[in-house]
Amino acid sequence: MKTVAFHTLGCKLNFSETSTIARQFLDQGFSKTEFSEPSDVYVVNTCSVTEQANQKCRQIIRKALTLNPEAYVIVVGCYAQLKPQEIADIPGVDLVLGAGDKFRIHELVQDFTKEDNPCVLNSEIKDVEGFVDAFSIGDRTRSFLKVQDGCDYKCTFCTIPLARGKSRSDTMANVLANATKLADSGVKEIVLTGVNIGDYGTGLSEKLNFLDLVKALDQVETVERFRISSIEPNLLSNEIIEYVAGSQRFMPHFHVPLQSGNDELLGLMRRRYRRDLYADRVAKIKELMPHACIGVDVIVGFPGETEAHFLDTYQFLNELDVSYFHVFTYSERENTLAIDMEGRVPKKERHRRNEMLRILSEKKRRAFYAQFEGDSRPVLWEEAEVNGVMHGFTDNYIKVEQPYEAAMANSITTTLMADLTPAGAMRASTEQLRKQISE
Repeated sequence: MKTVAFHTLGCKLNFSETSTIARQFLDQGFSKTEFSEPSDVYVVNTCSVTEQANQKCRQIIRKALTLNPEAYVIVVGCYAQLKPQEIADIPGVDLVLGAGDKFRIHELVQDFTKEDNPCVLNSEIKDVEGFVDAFSIGDRTRSFLKVQDGCDYKCTFCTIPLARGKSRSDTMANVLANATKLADSGVKEIVLTGVNIGDYGTGLSEKLNFLDLVKALDQVETVERFRISSIEPNLLSNEIIEYVAGSQRFMPHFHVPLQSGNDELLGLMRRRYRRDLYADRVAKIKELMPHACIGVDVIVGFPGETEAHFLDTYQFLNELDVSYFHVFTYSERENTLAIDMEGRVPKKERHRRNEMLRILSEKKRRAFYAQFEGDSRPVLWEEAEVNGVMHGFTDNYIKVEQPYEAAMANSITTTLMADLTPAGAMRASTEQLRKQISE
């Protein structure tokens, strides 16, 4: 029996697709191993959001080859679509598959024997039109379910439309069937993923939108929790917010990309909103769900970002009632409009701004957590044990920890949160938890 190992870089969408590719290998009789172990085949699913992601991919490939120099190495994903020859030139790589072929490995390869020259299959991205469904499984607690792919937006910093193609959606019937299948396998929480999930419905023969999908999924009674992974502020309508506020299954947790809190920079980025709309979305969420967690994506060091622009963003975020940030340092990407823009920010300055926002994010997160000290909230406990401790997440995405108890894994308990741990999680009241389990 041949062995195969997988490594995923990047977003939740990539994780859902890696899991689907892994199931294809298992169906062909392979045995799955950890990526840190010698394996006959290694599959690396790549990201290309930043130059650092590209560098990380090259490091991962070299690591695999140190574990087994004779291993058959397959590279798929966004980096493989954008720069296939660059990957093929890495010694030891055998197969490079772009967006249109990454799910066709077993049609293309029979015995996974290394050849002298790598095989590269990379369709023109304009020709990539079909939707291939995907979901992660293995961790019974949570699954990432792909409902949409590609993007029709043309943000000046982004290569994703070049890597994944135009916006397209899974059918409503297939999404519902996959959600039911996941629930039947024991999954308690499903996270909806895509490149631009608020654009759900694009490419379908039926006239549907993301709110229609949310309403339909909310009727799948076997699923205990749904989360929306990330949604553009201009696509996060009042109707979606209002529906989630009244839902028993959709969690009070939103991740809404901002990228900049300065309107001039938002214009240069070709974002489809301005900061007043973003502030309105946050205010609406907090009006209906004061307990909701709101995450933010923000980019620092975009071309033309002066100190005044950055401080405008900093102040906007400081005053905004949000819970945490994902901070990205701008990196030049080929074939984007931003790469030719004037006002390049020195890298040292980009890193300084990144660190300032990371510190602010941690302050925001701790302040959000502290609001709930002494409160009880439902926690879904993970199965993993780390140094005798297990973690879980509340409905509003607060990380909670307690001493490991196997009986708690993949269960939802009403949990009293005591205080913040040094690591920044909330400590659970274990006496209350044991009582719930015994009952």
